[in-house]
Amino acid sequence: PRYTSYPTAPHFNMSVGAEDMTRWLARVPNESAVSLYIHIPFCRRLCWFCACRTQGTRNIETVRAYLEVLKAEISLLKERLPKDIRLSRLHWGGGTPTLLTPEMIFDLAEAQSQLGPLLPDGEFSVEIDPNEIDDARLDALVEVGLTRASIGVQDFNPEIQRQIGRVQSYETTRDVVEAIRSRGIESLNADILYGLPSQTPQRLSDSVQRLLSLTPDRVALYGYAHVPWMSRRQSMIPSDLLPEPEERLRLFDTARRLFLWDGYHEIGIDHFARPQDSLALAAKNGSLRRNFQGYTDDETPILIGLGASAISRFPWGYAQNAAATRDYVTAISDGQFATARGYQFCAEDLLRARLIEQIMCSFEIDIPAIRQDFGLGRDDLTPLLTEVSNQFPGAISLTDIRFAIRPEGRPLTRMIARAFDTFELSKSGHSAAI
Repeated sequence: PRYTSYPTAPHFNMSVGAEDMTRWLARVPNESAVSLYIHIPFCRRLCWFCACRTQGTRNIETVRAYLEVLKAEISLLKERLPKDIRLSRLHWGGGTPTLLTPEMIFDLAEAQSQLGPLLPDGEFSVEIDPNEIDDARLDALVEVGLTRASIGVQDFNPEIQRQIGRVQSYETTRDVVEAIRSRGIESLNADILYGLPSQTPQRLSDSVQRLLSLTPDRVALYGYAHVPWMSRRQSMIPSDLLPEPEERLRLFDTARRLFLWDGYHEIGIDHFARPQDSLALAAKNGSLRRNFQGYTDDETPILIGLGASAISRFPWGYAQNAAATRDYVTAISDGQFATARGYQFCAEDLLRARLIEQIMCSFEIDIPAIRQDFGLGRDDLTPLLTEVSNQFPGAISLTDIRFAIRPEGRPLTRMIARAFDTFELSKSGHSAAI
């Protein structure tokens, strides 16, 4: 697992429902800061590499109808949240949020503003498809308060783009980045993939250098997860052209070296950021966190997900909306939350979640801090940490106060994190760890 949550989503269960969502919302303290994620599941075309919860549509009226249901869900949420809530982070993801017309953008932004104001140091980010944006929609996003744009690159090689069903030229991407910058949006994220079919170190090097010419503030260097048993569209990708694990590691190292040479700081297992970016600062001061969007500097303990398949995180558990848009629409239209499954934490879950998050974020565990925060005795953690250390000889340094992954062992970080996971993972269908 990539451990954007613990337990991971395959281990959510149907014992959590709309009543739990309502109960957890009632426990949110007054004047809390919360983060908000809004899922737009629609794409004009479906990229073959993508394993996200999306559906294709060419009918804007389908999107408009979905927006009305989103607004109804926001109204439900407003009724049940305590007073004086403030918003720490806002994120529109998908799918393709930029399918929304300017009118829809204004409409959705007005609805979400009813939940509370964005904090002065808050962030409003939107995933932007360079193939699905124009001046009018970009102007609307800026007018409603966009502070950070996120664009997907994947790879700039035309042959690879055809093989993954995502044709997007460098020129198109460059023009959109220039349009974003010209409107005063200084924070730009970009995603690029390694492990794609027909990808070689030279081809990836060329794509990374093209990406660097666009000067993104932070980059996610994700390993392509080939999971056609979970995402049928991936069966369109020629699996015989995918690189072997050793080749994937060389690809990752090729891109990594280029980002480091260009002055980016390495963040966790797959992110890179300019030194002045808030993600780099969070990694430096120890406040880096992990959530469903990956690495974040958002320390807010409550994340509320709206839309089909969206996941909410509370201090007491996870609550996920129905994945099928039809089921989501039916529940909200009936005046209730669309929570279809989730997970309620026990004390051990919280401990293991903290251990895994520290490993994923900083490659080490502060043993005295964990003991203090969880009321543990001096030797309570020792058997577990020793057992995990022994599973990875030479990769881990263990003392009385610190469990740390050595630099040469960091490619194994997800495997080491998995050693702290008590759930059966053999049937979860996760991607390759490297």
